[in-house]
Amino acid sequence: MQYELTQRFYFEAAHTLERTVDAEPSRRIHGHTYHCEVALRGAPDERGMVMDLGHLRRALEPLRDALDHRLLDEVPGLERPTLEGLCAYVAQRLAPRLPQLAWVRVWREASGDGCTLTLAPRG
Repeated sequence: MQYELTQRFYFEAAHTLERTVDAEPSRRIHGHTYHCEVALRGAPDERGMVMDLGHLRRALEPLRDALDHRLLDEVPGLERPTLEGLCAYVAQRLAPRLPQLAWVRVWREASGDGCTLTLAPRG
C-alpha cells in the first residue's frame, strides 16, 4: 500500500513580475499570503508512519524561514517568483532530504491561483 502524507505551511512575501496581461500592477512590488503543501508517498514503517510528522515539520522550517516576509525577487536560488518557480524552489530544497517527496503545491487562497508540481517516482 502506498500512502500520501501531507503537511502545509504558509508565508507572507512580496514580489514583482514581468507579465503581458495586467502588466503594470505586477511590475510594482506587491505581496501575497502563499500557502504551500508537500506530500510524501510511501508505505508505513514498523511504527505505522510514512514519516514522523515532527521530522517533516522540522524539514519545512528552514524553507518557510527562507521565504516568509521576504522580497521573493531576492531569494537566492529562486529563479522566478511565480507559482511555478516557488513549486520548483520548494521541491529542489526538500528532495535531497525527503526522498519520498511526491508533489508540491503552492497557492494563493485570496486570488484562487495555484500550481502543483508532481515529481517522478524515484527508484
